Amino acid sequence: MGTRSNTVVIDTGNTKPVKLINMYRQFDGYPSGHGKELSDFLSKIRLVNGMSLNKSEGAIANGVGCLAAQIVAHFKTEPGGIYLENPTGKCDNDYTYIVRANTFASNEGITVEVRDFRSKLIFHGSCEAFANWIETYGE
Repeated sequence: MGTRSNTVVIDTGNTKPVKLINMYRQFDGYPSGHGKELSDFLSKIRLVNGMSLNKSEGAIANGVGCLAAQIVAHFKTEPGGIYLENPTGKCDNDYTYIVRANTFASNEGITVEVRDFRSKLIFHGSCEAFANWIETYGE
């Protein structure tokens, strides 16, 4: 049986935060697996509000919706393993990774929290702090 996880992306730039996706991963959901892969992805991307035609901008996400779509595209490379579930549905797997972002706050507006199977908060912070936590988790 695999270590299951959910990755939820929430757009906090609205009057009321909106859950955009709830991505279920069937296996390798532990922090040194999925958590590390998510951290590596988030550390390379820059959240912007509007794009130019300049293709040399690097890895960017044009808003939170674009970020959510890119997360799915990054992880969903073949049939099985990764599924999209009801965004407002319950997340009761081994780990839940919650990415909160605000298009209008740039990268400073991205935070990550990690909850265990009891919904207990085990991490909350910036993408940089998340990367540091992942490196030391379980030691």
